Amino acid sequence: MPEAALPAAAYADRLVAALAAAGVADIVVCPGSRSQAIALAAARMAREGELALHVRVDERTGAFLALGLARETGGPAAIVVTSGTAVANLHPAMLEAHHSDVPLIAITADRPAELQGIRANQTAHQPGIFGDAARVLLDISADALVDPEGDAVAAVRAALGWRDDAHTEPGPVQLNIAFREPLSGGEPARPLPVERVERPPMPTAVLRPAERTVVIAGADAGPAAVDLAEAIAAPLIAEPTSGARFGPLLVQHGRDVIPQLADEVRRVVVVGHPTLSRAVTGLIRRPDVEVVAIGRAGQDNVRGTGASTVLSGRIEVEEAEPGADAEWIDRWVRAGRALAAERDAEAAPDSALSRADYAKAELAEGRRPISRRDLVTQVWERTWPHDRLVVAASRLIRELDAHAGPKAVTARANRGLAGIDGTVSTASGIAIAHERAGGAGLTRLLIGDLALLHDAGGLLVPPGEARPRLQIVVGNDRGGSLFDLLEVAGSAHLDDFARVQRTPHDVDLEHLAAAYAWPFERVTDRAGLRRALSQSRPGIIEAVLEGDTDGQQQL
Repeated sequence: MPEAALPAAAYADRLVAALAAAGVADIVVCPGSRSQAIALAAARMAREGELALHVRVDERTGAFLALGLARETGGPAAIVVTSGTAVANLHPAMLEAHHSDVPLIAITADRPAELQGIRANQTAHQPGIFGDAARVLLDISADALVDPEGDAVAAVRAALGWRDDAHTEPGPVQLNIAFREPLSGGEPARPLPVERVERPPMPTAVLRPAERTVVIAGADAGPAAVDLAEAIAAPLIAEPTSGARFGPLLVQHGRDVIPQLADEVRRVVVVGHPTLSRAVTGLIRRPDVEVVAIGRAGQDNVRGTGASTVLSGRIEVEEAEPGADAEWIDRWVRAGRALAAERDAEAAPDSALSRADYAKAELAEGRRPISRRDLVTQVWERTWPHDRLVVAASRLIRELDAHAGPKAVTARANRGLAGIDGTVSTASGIAIAHERAGGAGLTRLLIGDLALLHDAGGLLVPPGEARPRLQIVVGNDRGGSLFDLLEVAGSAHLDDFARVQRTPHDVDLEHLAAAYAWPFERVTDRAGLRRALSQSRPGIIEAVLEGDTDGQQQL
């Protein structure tokens, strides 16, 4: 007669089955002893085709992989870890998920009460370890392993925004479960039926048109920001990772147009999370400007210093009268187009040249070193609506904001806290989910060398798992050149600044790629970059940036 599942294993079997039934399509597992029952249950269910299992060695990497999966699918993804420092390694991803409203479920295995407070190995106070970053904490003691289906449904509901007192945007949840030994064993337990959990119905808020309004679309704003701007007849300033950098009301080079017209602005409608431009931040903070933020009540976002309102839930727009504020819109749009024409003319060869001289100029241009502008514009131009573009929080995203033209590109970034943590892993999760959903395009990651090194472990794909369809384009200037743009660069001792701010390195990225078995190509001129990007295949492309072609650090 088969041996019945032991308590920890029985709970884990039913919990994982209930998570899958409730809507968790992806579970990321990191190795550990205390979490073994959940890990083994996830492996069995993946073998039976009930969910997708992803195994990663490092918990921080695994958490950002789960975050990327959840970002792309819009559904909750789970990360399973053992007790102790493994839990603390989830904190960066939990913070990003909180600030970006991403449904991430951290399943943290814990020690039972009798092992707490006696210096037992790998024992820490885990409930509430993420502070306010976890929207909800579900702490299940070793004596309360009685309702795994209820615990799973509660975790999924909380991650999707269900609350007893109100409905809100999705976010991260901690499900902390204490297990006693024996930690696994016996035949799989039979799960109870669970219904799929859907997003909660959201309240409705009304946005009315007002004179001299500007719409700011930050990260994750989505195409709805374009419709909103058109409905209320307001010019649109959209960051490249907003998903709204297109449409007839888009102000090209918006952050450079703002200083020309900012004094006349009376209201700013903020959608998403704007973080890239001091001009945008300065406009929002003007005391004479009304700020309307669209999103979660209590969100950590730029609020302004004047009158401020947060509209949450489903936004109904009271449309402006036809032709309303047409002159206001026209001034913004024309100013942006004028800047675009001026900068395009600067970048193009002289059209007055003869055919032969023009061809020579084109050839010479292709042999020139790669500038940051070259890199970001080439990547942007070769990314299409069926692709996914992920941009690291580094100097390159600011270059992209400065130079990317109008285009309906689905671009994503970890802009909740704008850290470089886990960028490779986030992009991998987005690539996996995009390909699984039948996306025909490529996922491309635009990243600086320091952000790549910070998440080098994200390049590891374990045996048995397919390498994501991901092209990693690395702008390599051998250090953190973003700090060159800050005031500290002009005031600090040159050598001290280089060592502790720019943090130079001499890592050979080709060897790094080889260690993780990624196809690799290094390009040093503009023609080589165009050729590499045109191939649209997974791998790592190192673009050696202008000023560093000799491999030496340049300040």
